[in-house]
Amino acid sequence: MNKVKLLYAKNIISRRSGQQELAFLLLVHNLAFEKIVEVRWAGENGIWQTLPAAHQRTIDEKEYWLAKTSCALADDQMLPGNVQFAVRYRVAGSEYWDNNGGVNHRIQADSGIMLGAGCALLNVEFETRLTDKQQFLPVVVAVDSGLGARRVGIEWSTDDWQSTQQSACRYRRNYWDNEFLSNARNPNHYGCQIWQAGLKVGDAFRLRYRLVCETRQHGLLRDDAFGRDYVVERRPLSVLILNLHCCQEEQQDRKLSQIARAIDELGVDIACLQEVAELWNDGQGDWQTNTARIINERLDSPYQLVTDWSHLGFGRYREGVAVLSRFPIENSRARYVSRSTDPYSIHSRKVVLARVRVPRFGLINVFSSHLSWWEDGFAEQFGNLRRWASEEHGDEIAASMLCGDFNIKAGSLGYQLVADSREYQDQYLAATSPRVFESVFEARESGWPRYLDDDHRIDYVFLRQGSHLRVTSARSVFSEQDYGRVSDHLGYLMTFEPT
Repeated sequence: MNKVKLLYAKNIISRRSGQQELAFLLLVHNLAFEKIVEVRWAGENGIWQTLPAAHQRTIDEKEYWLAKTSCALADDQMLPGNVQFAVRYRVAGSEYWDNNGGVNHRIQADSGIMLGAGCALLNVEFETRLTDKQQFLPVVVAVDSGLGARRVGIEWSTDDWQSTQQSACRYRRNYWDNEFLSNARNPNHYGCQIWQAGLKVGDAFRLRYRLVCETRQHGLLRDDAFGRDYVVERRPLSVLILNLHCCQEEQQDRKLSQIARAIDELGVDIACLQEVAELWNDGQGDWQTNTARIINERLDSPYQLVTDWSHLGFGRYREGVAVLSRFPIENSRARYVSRSTDPYSIHSRKVVLARVRVPRFGLINVFSSHLSWWEDGFAEQFGNLRRWASEEHGDEIAASMLCGDFNIKAGSLGYQLVADSREYQDQYLAATSPRVFESVFEARESGWPRYLDDDHRIDYVFLRQGSHLRVTSARSVFSEQDYGRVSDHLGYLMTFEPT
């Protein structure tokens, strides 16, 4: 394929608002991660402008990019009117163009959709994300009128094609968007028919669909996104784990603000924190100095928070753990999992459980944990935590996850104990190294610990087997390159979808 290709351009004008909308859907060959995709365009005033495109979706080596803008009529500014344009793609020191053979593409004002060369059946401005409350998905299909379309339909599924539904598209003689008047001065000027359907997705997490067009000239045509289906889904569940280092950081207050900013910007849904600190105050604590509370109050919108402490830390703090949740916490409790409950002993370890109700996922038991080292009681503490988590995992629980600082290196004796339990699995490993994960937790290959020699993590999300969750991504955060260091630990961010 060409390195960059125009799929369609759109040019429409609203008499109601006095705005002109331009949009360009592009297909790009993925030559490297870092790239710049943009549209160079000029209206009737002849002034050239650059319109950046945004990534929509990746399918194998192909990527969809969309550039769009809206121009308002003003006393000192006319609308662009007729537009000429070219597409530019810059990557790995090279530059590629789709400029209509050197003479630029042209689209008249208010003419609707213009399909790119060789595009006969096209999904127009498709979405990739369902909003939290969205239960209806509009789909707009552009068809080359030369095909003689008899029928345009959509095959779709909300259960990964275990069942299939059919929806017929309705032909729209004029432009479809009610925000813009349908009496465009040059409606469908470029021989493009517009068909439209609405899919009732309800509360489904994911929708897969493909387009079908029955034609007089060419029989049955399909557009299924290069065999991978069009996919629109809701935002996954995002879980962050981070050891806060018990107020031992320089510029501690600034770093607490850094953490809050990252939670907001990364869209974290649940944050599990360890070494949460508040001033000792003769064992009575000081809520105003609690670091989980401070982080929470610096969020754009504070989360629900549960926290508890287990022992005196660094000679001046009540040290504990916490869970912050964007979603309702229906129940919470804390329990010592260590033999010692002496608040003056560093080996006294308490875990907090938050039962979180996540829309479309159900109830999830989240344990924020900070266990002792192997030689100081990890095995006993992990066994107690497992038993407690099992007691809490009833039929109504969709998933249970043990999160936090376990003080065991990947591949160590403590990690082997977790793997040998055949009950909990390392989700960061599952997302970032699926082959190693399979060797460790599924195939149980002999000598598997050597695969983790270079993995120095001691912080984990262990997901109970049989949980109705699947990890979809994982990354480290709060490194020098990603929000900066805020602790002597990295943070780990994972996303999950329901199964």
